[in-house]
Amino acid sequence: MKSFTLSIQHLLAMYAGAILVPLIVGGSIGLNAEQLTYLVAIDILMCGVATILQVMQNRVFGIGLPVVLGCTFTAVGPIIHIAGEYGISAVYGAIITSGLFVILISGFFGKLVRFFPPVVTGCVVTIIGITLIPVAINNMGGGEGAPDFGSFTNIALSFGTLFMIIAIYRFSTGFMRAISILIGLIIGTIVASFFGLVDFQNVKDASYVHMVVPFYFGVPTFHWSAIITMILVAIVSLVESTGVYFALGDMTERDLKKNDLTRGYRAEGIAIVFGGIFNAFPYTAFSQNVGLMQITGVKSRKVIFITGVMLVVLGFVPKLAAITTIIPTAVLGGAMLAMFGMVVAQGIKMLSGVIVESSENAMIIACSVGMGLGVTVAPELFAQFPSSIQILTSNGIVAGSFTAIILNIVFNMIPKKEKVSETTKIEEKETYVS
Repeated sequence: MKSFTLSIQHLLAMYAGAILVPLIVGGSIGLNAEQLTYLVAIDILMCGVATILQVMQNRVFGIGLPVVLGCTFTAVGPIIHIAGEYGISAVYGAIITSGLFVILISGFFGKLVRFFPPVVTGCVVTIIGITLIPVAINNMGGGEGAPDFGSFTNIALSFGTLFMIIAIYRFSTGFMRAISILIGLIIGTIVASFFGLVDFQNVKDASYVHMVVPFYFGVPTFHWSAIITMILVAIVSLVESTGVYFALGDMTERDLKKNDLTRGYRAEGIAIVFGGIFNAFPYTAFSQNVGLMQITGVKSRKVIFITGVMLVVLGFVPKLAAITTIIPTAVLGGAMLAMFGMVVAQGIKMLSGVIVESSENAMIIACSVGMGLGVTVAPELFAQFPSSIQILTSNGIVAGSFTAIILNIVFNMIPKKEKVSETTKIEEKETYVS
């Protein structure tokens, strides 16, 4: 019973992150109520599957640590962009390919990490966070194109939800702080119901049980630009997960070896492939659950395994998934601003330690973030270029990330030619004359 109770805590700690991603993506790409319910349900289920794959440990996959996996927020912006550019089928083609890529590189990812130091990954995370903020702002007004966009009711609900989250985060500690966004969404939805803005029809229509369907949204298609984007997202997720692995290894007093990390990366790759096949999302280690372990002091794999099983069970119940779809857009927008702002804050945190190390790093950050934001604002900038080049310039995340990778190689990896001192020149001249 104690393990079950602790598992519920972990479920609640990650639940807001698990449901927000499908709600945001589904709302942004225009899914109907039935499709949105399926997307939420399959995401919850796949979070459970991904967690179980990682908690398990065998010779092929699974790091065997008490780690919870959920959809990475760094994938939200890229998925919305890809769906808008090529359609939802291209999203899942890119996710499946990125998962296979992770599986292939899992054995030697440690050698590739040097191409993705904090100055690069920090730029990628910052760019993704910045490009997500407009999505949050539009939702705070009621959703782009809504007839009541910017109405007093929508603004009051969105900012009321945001202030509630801030208040809980400020005046609570421990577990309550960990679920502050979930509480904010619940309270915001309750308040919105008094204004007649909550429609329960979708909950009534949803079935109690369903079976998952591979390729629910259609056969995946493949586009190079979309694939490169999702591979970049996957690599950033692996870098973030590596930090979580070592943090949990330290907490559980386990010395992680190369083979442990390889099995962990491979499990994430398998989870990403499953996410693509069943039309869910890419998955990565959730740091909020690590924080909860630090608070409770409980670091049991059994507890996390039960959490994974609970997520799988919930994923087969569309009626419960449909409850999340009643959250008004304005309420969702208030929570999104906080969560997307945290993505930006995480990127800034990653960059804060490297920007003071050298002026070269400052230049890398300036150019890559500027390029990423610039292409996002003016996507037609490179419209006259050949399609082979537009693969790297068609969206801000790829353009900014590619800029960061190249500049990091130029400034930090190519050996610098040392200046020859005047004394050395004179000595060499005297030697030559003699």
